[in-house]
Amino acid sequence: MEPVSVADAPREEAQNPAREAAPGAPRGTLADPEVLQNVPGHVIPILQREFDDFKTEATKFLAGETPEDEFIKFRLKQGVYGQRQPDVQMIRTKLPFGGITPEQLEKFADVVERYVPLNKGHITTRQNIQLHHVPLLDAEQAIRELGEAGLSSREGCGNTMRNVTGDPWAGVAQDELFDLTPYAGAYVRYFVRHPTTQAMPRKVKTSFDASPRDRAISEIHDVAFRARVRELADPDDPTRSREVRGAQMLVGGGTSIMPRKAQVLYEFVELDNGEYLKVTEAVMRVFDRQEWLRANRARARIKVFVDKYGIDELRRQVEEELQGEWVGERDFSVEHRLFLDDERESAPAPPASYGSPNGDLPEFERFRLTNVRPQKQKGFVTVEVKIVRGDLTPEQFRGLAQIVREFSGGYARTTVQQNLVLRWVREDSVYDVWRALSELDLGGAGSREVGDVVSCPGTDSCKLGITSSMGLNRAIEERIETMQISDPLTRAIHIKMSGCPNGCGQHHVGAIGFYGASIKVGEHTIPAYIPHVGGVFEGGEVAFGQRLKLRLPAKRVPDAVERWLRHYESTRAEGEQWKAFVQRVGTGELEGLVKDLSLPVEFSLQTMNHFIDWNRDVPFQVIRGEGECAV
Repeated sequence: MEPVSVADAPREEAQNPAREAAPGAPRGTLADPEVLQNVPGHVIPILQREFDDFKTEATKFLAGETPEDEFIKFRLKQGVYGQRQPDVQMIRTKLPFGGITPEQLEKFADVVERYVPLNKGHITTRQNIQLHHVPLLDAEQAIRELGEAGLSSREGCGNTMRNVTGDPWAGVAQDELFDLTPYAGAYVRYFVRHPTTQAMPRKVKTSFDASPRDRAISEIHDVAFRARVRELADPDDPTRSREVRGAQMLVGGGTSIMPRKAQVLYEFVELDNGEYLKVTEAVMRVFDRQEWLRANRARARIKVFVDKYGIDELRRQVEEELQGEWVGERDFSVEHRLFLDDERESAPAPPASYGSPNGDLPEFERFRLTNVRPQKQKGFVTVEVKIVRGDLTPEQFRGLAQIVREFSGGYARTTVQQNLVLRWVREDSVYDVWRALSELDLGGAGSREVGDVVSCPGTDSCKLGITSSMGLNRAIEERIETMQISDPLTRAIHIKMSGCPNGCGQHHVGAIGFYGASIKVGEHTIPAYIPHVGGVFEGGEVAFGQRLKLRLPAKRVPDAVERWLRHYESTRAEGEQWKAFVQRVGTGELEGLVKDLSLPVEFSLQTMNHFIDWNRDVPFQVIRGEGECAV
């Protein structure tokens, strides 16, 4: 059973999720879907009916009254995902453009303490926060309680519009054209629960970015918008022109087993008249009709259509679709959907007093150099909190909530690097913020540097996981720390890893990337990784790394990383960045540096360690279930 959606409500109600509640109207109904109104961190309308339906359907499933495949489709739309461990679930809470309030941070703390055995929440590379190992009936209560704070997991999984990501520095970045946040919010509100996007051939990931550095990594998304401005003739006075906000629209990007960069569908679609919503729906309608894609859900992404037929053919079909009668049945206006919040109004006043570093000056200066950057608004800075492996405990959630309240501008934003950005921090308060973060064990320097390693959960929870990518993450971070790297070009190298060939850890675009695999040695199996080198995701350019022709036993990967980094430092040209170095020396040289590490390990008591994965204490086995991403 699929719960009634906002799309099923009367047209005016369905198209206007952010209006003021009628006096005395119950909250969380179809007539008034907002549990909270248009406030920071709350974008997706909350429907209490969906929580009730989830409890009903979960109870029926557990009683054997509903077939598993039918229940899975229902469960996924509510953002509840099956794990490799039996009888527990992962909850994927969507944070559109990464926005999160102090109250929501505290709600995560409460829910983690009550329902999450691992006692942590995990920030993903798509700015979500995931909770793992939650029993099914507890999952119903958890998403209900998260909804009380305006948090939604609706369509966090399944063949739907997934979380819409954005630049965490949007609105405060010195290099952005204009703030795309309001339009990203309208996009979310238009497409969540939209009838066209409930059962597509596969999931669709969208990003919004207004910076030439493209911090949202537009080109690896199914749909992406990059801010543009045009001078167009004023319809009321042809002798005058007006500045029109729009976006370059890209379609067809993705990583996984067939990495492709998104291509430009239109150089300019208008924003304020809702054209970007109309064109996107036309793309989704074309995509939804591709029955040949449904035959193999593992490859059923928009990129496969673009790869087969070309972007020009997609554009032709979109133009044809835009002539359909459905266009006249829709309201594409954005005024009532825009996410509007003036963070400046919530910015803290200048502090009456503030701390200053004394004995900890070198450590603080290192933090300020790497984690703090000025806003375009004079007197304010952003502070990027380095969150190791993306994991936060309840104590850290609550501590961050207090820091946001005291020092920030209303809400923070998660990042694709699995970190958190505090915005609207007074320059004079940076030391006090660092001290407060350090008390939470979150004051580490080097955000977005070589020691800020990114990984998916791997076999900690994922059915598709082959290896413990989180365990390797820890091992590499520890090795980087012992290396005491001071060279700025080496520090600029990004390391990313996934526990399987899919792209959740974004290993394809890492300067050094790894994905989980295995090596068979007689009757035994070694956990292993296949490396990529030379990927790029920052600076406005996306490049997929080159795959090296070797498999490294998991326990030898930190040694390989150290060899590559030291070789780079000792042999590169003056000022030569890692990608240019890789292109110059070639993959063969890098393979040769670690060839001995890739040699098979004979099983014995002395080599037993190689047959046990990181963070594990039992012999390694490849146990790979059927993932639910393509259900």
